[in-house]
Order: sequence, then C-alpha cells, then structure tokens
Amino acid sequence: MILQALKEYYDRKAADPNSDIAPEGFEKKELQFLIVIDENGKFIELEDTREKIGKKLLAKPFLLPRSLSRSGGKSYETTFLLWDHIGYVLGQPDTDIKSAKQHTTWLDSLKKLTSELKKDVGVKAIISFYENKEIANVIASSNFAECLKLTQCNMAFRLSSDMMPIPCRPAVQNYVKQHQKCTDNTEEKSETKDDKYGFCIVTGENGIISRIHGKTPIDKDTKNLIGFQKNCGYDSYGKEQGYNAPIIKSTEFAYVTALNTLLRSKQRIQIGDTTTVFWSEKKSTFENDFSMFFSEPPKDNPDEGTERIKELYKSVQNGAFINSSDISRFYVLGLSPNAARISVRFWQVGLVSEFAERIKIHFDDLAIVKPTKEPEFYSIWRLLVNIASQDKSENIPPNIAGDFMRAILNGTQYPATLLQAALRRIHSDTENRVKPVRAALIKAYLNRYHRIHINPNHKEITMSLDTNQPSVGYQLGRLFATLEKIQEEANPGLNATIRERYYGSECASPVTVFANLMRLKNHHLAKIENRGRVKNLETLLGEIMGKLIDFPAHLDLHEQGRFAIGYYHQRQEFFTKKEDVINK
Repeated sequence: MILQALKEYYDRKAADPNSDIAPEGFEKKELQFLIVIDENGKFIELEDTREKIGKKLLAKPFLLPRSLSRSGGKSYETTFLLWDHIGYVLGQPDTDIKSAKQHTTWLDSLKKLTSELKKDVGVKAIISFYENKEIANVIASSNFAECLKLTQCNMAFRLSSDMMPIPCRPAVQNYVKQHQKCTDNTEEKSETKDDKYGFCIVTGENGIISRIHGKTPIDKDTKNLIGFQKNCGYDSYGKEQGYNAPIIKSTEFAYVTALNTLLRSKQRIQIGDTTTVFWSEKKSTFENDFSMFFSEPPKDNPDEGTERIKELYKSVQNGAFINSSDISRFYVLGLSPNAARISVRFWQVGLVSEFAERIKIHFDDLAIVKPTKEPEFYSIWRLLVNIASQDKSENIPPNIAGDFMRAILNGTQYPATLLQAALRRIHSDTENRVKPVRAALIKAYLNRYHRIHINPNHKEITMSLDTNQPSVGYQLGRLFATLEKIQEEANPGLNATIRERYYGSECASPVTVFANLMRLKNHHLAKIENRGRVKNLETLLGEIMGKLIDFPAHLDLHEQGRFAIGYYHQRQEFFTKKEDVINK
C-alpha cells in the first residue's frame, strides 16, 4: 500500500507540467562544486555552487542522470554518468586508500562511453581534461580546500560557455531518456545477462526486476526503504535480494523519486528521530497546510501556524473539508533511520475530513488557560521538547514522536510515555516545574484517556480552575499552590519557595509533608500585614480542605498529573488580575 501510494504520487506529479519532479532515469541532486573547463578541456576555475541560506551553506540542485546503488567491499566499482563525488572525479583526498580505486573506475567509465556521447563537445572536453592532466590545476586552485572539508562533495564539469553542468546538456539527457526506453521495453534484449523479467507486485506490469533499490537521505546517511540482506535467511526459492519481492525498475524509480521529493519539500516534518511525510491522492490545500498544524511557525512569521489552525477550525465547522463527492485519500508516513534500512514508524490512510476532525480534537484537548506570552497553539515539537531532558530536541525519548503522531491521526489514546515523561520533567525542573505547555499536555492526556476508558467517578479537566473537581490530586495541587502563595506574600524577597524543596515529595507522597506545611502556614500568615488578605487566604484554604477527607499516602501517575493541573490552575487564578490570560 505504501509503495502503491508513492507510485501514484509520482504519476500525479509527473503528469503536472508545472511539477519539478525528476523524470524517469534522472534525479534532483546537489552539486557542491563545478569544475569549469573550456572546449579543449583546459581548467578555468573551481565554482562553488553553495549559497548561504540562514546559517547554512546549501548547494544548488541539478537534474542529473540517476545515481546507482553501491554497497559492499566492491562499491568503488560503480560510478555515475558524468558526475560523482570528489573521490571518483579527482581521486581525492589522496589520504583515503579508496580514492585511487574510485578514480580508476571513473576513468574507465569515460573510456566506455558510447560513441554517441563522445561526439558531444562537453563530453569531449571532459576526456581532454584528463588527457591533458589538468587535475593538478584543480587541486592548486584557491578554494579546493573547501571541497576537502565536506563529508560529501559531489562534483561535475561545466563548459565555460554553458550555464548548466555537462550532465545537463541536451545530448546527455537525450541519451539517458533513450537508454531508459530501451531497458523498459521487454521485447528488447536484456540490459545485461543478469537482468530478470517478472511481474511487478505493485503495478502488475511486466518488466525488468530491480535487484537493488535506490537509497533515500532520511538523515545524514542514506538508507533503503526496501532491501533484502543476501545469504542471511531472507532468500526463498532461490531468489536473492530484490527478486524476493519483484518490483520492476520503473516502479522502483517512481516510489524512490516520490519519497525523495517529499523529503526535500515542505511536505515533511522532523520531530525527534521521526521524519513524517504526507501527501494527497489529489492536489489539495490540506496537503499544503498539514505541516503548519504540527510544526513550529517560521521566525519571520510567528503567526502563520496559528492562522492555519484557525482556518482548520473554521473548515471543520463549516464543512469545507467534508464533501460527500470527494473521497480522495490522504497519506501520512512516519520514518526513522535504522542500521541498514529505513524503519516505518507509522502509516496512516484516511479522508481529508477525517484527519481534519482528529487534528481539531487534538488542539481542543490541549486548550488550557495560559499567559498571553504563550503561543496560542502548541506544535508537537514544542510539546515534546518540554518533556525532554534539559528541554533539548536531541533528548526527546526515542519512538515517542511517532507514537504521539499516530495517536493524533487515529484519534486514539496518547502514549503513556507522554505522561510519564512530563511528570519526570516536572520533578527535575526546580525553576519552572509546571509550565503551561506541560500542563496542557497532561490535561490532554488525562481527558483523552478517560474519554476512551470511561470512569463514572472521573470528571473531565476543564481549561481553567474548577473548584468542584472531585480529584484528590487536583485539590492537593490547589492546596500546594495556595501554601506557596502564602509563603511568597509573607516573604516577598524569598528566592526559593516550597515548590523547589517539596514539590516532588508532595505529589508522590502527600502525607509525608502536607501536615508539616499546614503548620508552617500559620507562621507565614502571621507575617502578612494586610489582614483582609489573610482572611481571604484562610477562606480559600478552608474551601480546599473541605473537599479533602485526609492526606493520602501515595498518588498514582494519573493523580500526580491532576496534582500538576490543580497546582497550575490555582497559580493562574492568583494572577488573573495581573495578567491578560487567554481562555479558550
């Protein structure tokens, strides 16, 4: 189903004359440097194609003949048509023993080029470049050292009279197109004696089966989505590698190109170790807006995500996404890198209207009273980074992003690891324990949990303070916030409050410290000069204590979550007159 949907996406984009998706036999690839030569092969300059965008140097992409898969001990024997990395093109760095072997392969490939290609003036110039031993001039150029600094430096040649690299010249591209037609024609002879024909399990068409599938840049490395390890128990009926699950070359090219195109587009979200791509069966506005529902807004337009989510609310309410005549599907694919192949974290298929409704419910669950400085809607990244150690993206717990996204799109229970991670982070963060974003996440988790696991004794947690909430944990959280407020007003210059010292033990084992804090509050109340204020605080304490029978010995995880919400709601209530609080 995944491969079929990706193949359909490729066909859809290829049929669009305005699309920039690579045609069969080609790929969009970045070339960091171009070796500029004249028609006689004389070296002119080493051109750096990289441009500074933000803080990064990004190389210019070109439509190049498709790269080939290479792996194993003899990977150096495979090179690409008229472009490759610096090891092949220049035999550099010379400190790497593989560079010499790679360069030999590159030179042999030039000798084996067809007479048709060798007639092109650009290809002739490349051959002359090596015959004239111009490599030394490239190495001596002023910016050659920049090439060696890159972990992957892709290169090609460009004639000084052309604007595009030689692999992009019409003669080369026409050759690739014609060559592709020949290999796709099952009536013609096989491309090599090892080519095998069969029916594609994705499309049902007959053609040359792809033995090794193309790679995808899922992270800093590139890996395969489909692959079978040879001689490791995955061979059956004498079929090895890609012949186990026959996919013809045209289909393999289509799904790999579609996936790589999605990974380079705005239809991608990166959260933790999970990369999520998404697309529609047909072109839709939801396809363009989907990332805005979950990503952090751009710094130059911080309100962009908020505007998109508000439009989503309006669309669900007025039925813009619910059209009985439109049954086109929407696909969401979550991927993570693995040792040898890409791991599929989740695969979701549904109608646009279904996903729109579930995303709206997700934001409804997160709605909570908060200060005006807080974002109106929280992205998945902001939610997860605030429950990660030291609030750093690299510390987001493994797998949690994929599980979270799956729950949102399915409308199912959030993973229990969310609540556990949020509580751990609250206990460890002594400065700002119950942030609005953490409170929102805990509220969303608990309300969704009890919506699925119905409990008549449970009352849904509201967006703001609920004095009639029956939860013992919630009322204890309110009590703790009130005791902290009394201490703050009694000691205005106090640097650390009972929150820093007692919060962890209070919510896990209330009986151990609440009795002592209740005695200390009398001392704090006596120091407050405004007796009217004292009376108000005592009245609030009495109201809260009236809902508690006794201090429990322990609180389970859900009650600890309600403790955090009660504490947060009560703290927000104290400052409602001082801050403009958003209520939704």
